[in-house]
Amino acid sequence: MALIFRWLIRLAATLVVLSVLTITVIYWLASRSLPDYTDTVPVRGLTAPVEIVRDNANVPHIFGETDADVFFGLGFAHAQDRMWQMTILRRTAQGRLSEVFGASTLDIDKLMRRLDLYPLAVESAAALDAKTLAALEAYAAGVNARLNQINTEALGRGAPEMLLFNAPMAPWRPADSVAITKLMGVQLSGHLQGEVIRARTSLALPDEDRVRDILPDFPGTGVAALPEYASLAPGVRRHAANIPVNPHPLSPFKDMAFAGASNAWAAAPSRSASGGTLLANDPHLGFTAPSIWYLARLDLQSGGVIGGTIPGMPVVLTGRSDALGWGLTSAYLDDQDVYIEEVNPDNREEYRTPDGFKAFSKRASIITVKDADPVTLTLRWTDNGPVLPGSHYNLASITPPGHVTSLNWTVLTPRDTSLAAAMALMEAKSVEEGIKAAQPYIAPAQNLTLVDRENIAMKMIGAMPRRDAGHQSQGRMPAPGWIAANRWQGTLPYAANPEFVAPVGGILGNTNNKTVDRPFPNHVSFLWGDTQRVQRWQRLMQTRQVHTRDSFIEAQLDTVSFTARSLLPLIGAELWFTGEAAPDGSAERQRQRALILLAGWSGEMNEHLPEPLIYAAWLRSLQARLIQDELGPLAAEFDHVQPLFIERAFRNVNGASVWCDVLQSARVEDCAEMARLALDDALLWINETWGPQLESLRWGDAHQATHDHPVLGTVPVLRYFVNIRQSTSGGDNTLQRGRTKGEDPDPFSNVHGAGYRGVYDFADPDSSVFVSSTGQSGHFLSRHYDDLAQLWRRGEYIPMSLDADLARAASVGVTTLTPVAP
Repeated sequence: MALIFRWLIRLAATLVVLSVLTITVIYWLASRSLPDYTDTVPVRGLTAPVEIVRDNANVPHIFGETDADVFFGLGFAHAQDRMWQMTILRRTAQGRLSEVFGASTLDIDKLMRRLDLYPLAVESAAALDAKTLAALEAYAAGVNARLNQINTEALGRGAPEMLLFNAPMAPWRPADSVAITKLMGVQLSGHLQGEVIRARTSLALPDEDRVRDILPDFPGTGVAALPEYASLAPGVRRHAANIPVNPHPLSPFKDMAFAGASNAWAAAPSRSASGGTLLANDPHLGFTAPSIWYLARLDLQSGGVIGGTIPGMPVVLTGRSDALGWGLTSAYLDDQDVYIEEVNPDNREEYRTPDGFKAFSKRASIITVKDADPVTLTLRWTDNGPVLPGSHYNLASITPPGHVTSLNWTVLTPRDTSLAAAMALMEAKSVEEGIKAAQPYIAPAQNLTLVDRENIAMKMIGAMPRRDAGHQSQGRMPAPGWIAANRWQGTLPYAANPEFVAPVGGILGNTNNKTVDRPFPNHVSFLWGDTQRVQRWQRLMQTRQVHTRDSFIEAQLDTVSFTARSLLPLIGAELWFTGEAAPDGSAERQRQRALILLAGWSGEMNEHLPEPLIYAAWLRSLQARLIQDELGPLAAEFDHVQPLFIERAFRNVNGASVWCDVLQSARVEDCAEMARLALDDALLWINETWGPQLESLRWGDAHQATHDHPVLGTVPVLRYFVNIRQSTSGGDNTLQRGRTKGEDPDPFSNVHGAGYRGVYDFADPDSSVFVSSTGQSGHFLSRHYDDLAQLWRRGEYIPMSLDADLARAASVGVTTLTPVAP
């Protein structure tokens, strides 16, 4: 027995030693890829030395004698900190994820190949002006210089993920940067899914008034009556099961609820306490670790620029120079049209056009799949665009037999000069120059907010499709592609894009709200991103005669929900303080406690309060009760509360209260009864999930920001090191927007919001501030992986200064790139 015990002790000790050695080796290999920020690196491709000075937040300030050298330095810095992220972004655009991740990403690759995104990027790169192309080439050379350093010095393949996955990093090319620009367009698109959902809703609800209830026209006039979808595409099924959007974390195809959002507002000197212009911007994208945003300063010949960049792209997309500040918000331009294409029944290789049947353009594409046989895909195009599979956003559910669907989209432009516009914007010195610089911009469409030292403006940038006034669905639903009136007729001139310069009131802004009220076909869009946040923004802007940097920060971080303030009195009108006293522990008593809490609530979606969770659960349960019987499987598409729909139903706009009646029951239910039942549903869910003590609930426990690593975030044990989780305030409809997941089991997780925040004061530009949601490094062993995350969560910022001496005084390191002879 003693012998067995001794051997067990020896075996256990051996296992412990082996485990420690294994962990040590893994840590050593992973830490090899941590960049040394205090280093001198000889590189090829420079004309003179370049300095990358990293301030105490690890923001690189890049100094060089020429612009090409500065872009070279940015490429090197991006590759130092975000090598893996750049690899994944490029592979996604190329449709080559499956080479690394196997069959799990095959559907993503198939869709990207069908869109032909990367070949279009190659064409676009060739169409760029010489100055922009030179900048892209210099940037690519900087990325490749870091790759060469990694290979020469055996620096752990450049990122710890590279040790876990066989994902060799090919040399960077200018077309790769263009492809990532187009990939951003994919992530920000929502009109394709919007068309499909409207078509399916039209099939499920033949009464057009009921369609307008659940998919309401945004306030304003100019919307003409539309036909039922069944008349456009006869033969489609009225009810079809949902095919979920690809849930893979690497998929760029987002649900419409996450198809881009943002805030930006500006004040002229007349509305500024300091006498200088002000600008605030916080673009919203899906949360990841690391964030998609990377803060940087470029010392260009035209002057310094500083702000948010995206790794892989050598431009400051939102930021400022000494003379000009610029910010971006999603414009919600209707830049996508889905077409129903009739296939020739006698020749499946042809489709119908206005001039008769025509052969599909076709090309084979081979996808290499890890641990599986290659997949050969036949890509097909019509005159309207690429043919898409029926599984994409449930296209099969609205496609008649004998037909396929195609897509026209400005992102698929083969001569995309968007990067040239972004380059020119960094050199602009005034609002007028900024508007002119943005003219070559194609996609994705954005509202560009500009301020110089004296003026403010907002201009929608991006190519606007020119549609025929006789378009059968006005671009709101899929339409027959063989009818000439449904086809695009080029694009509108840049001058037709909405523009607001020097407004009389001295304040302008955008929360993705409707910006213009034009009749079709110059309407910009029927689908906008916000009707709620803008109400709160208007109040905050107009309740002060003058604003300051701090008041703009206060607005950016505001968590009061206009939606809660407007809907709660409406849906609870028959419930507040009514009913007899109920015994403790009963459903009636729990309902009374919830109503008492909500009655005294200001609508602030504060992470420490219980009321936001009760409110959010109530509204979610209420919408589910209202729509489930009418929409059936389609109800799953409406997983976020539609405030205008709730309001229409409870105000009985055009008979909308009919939604409160349960079709399957004999009696007629009213909206007050639905509100009571929904509140009971919500309280039951809260009790099962969070416990019965309503007063001890915390919204932040349910509304955790999920900055997850898109690859390692689900790996046991490792996920605790790579994922960043934070209790957060805000919600779907607050200015500090924290878009909720919408799906069980964690419907209120905060998954989409401001990964970048910046506030610029041109009375004292160096007092401007910015922050990102995680940290500068993509290496989870780096202290800069999440060092900005807590600042971001608390609503704090870091200095956004172009003062070189300040950056050097508090630097965490200086990397010097020295040229060597070729």
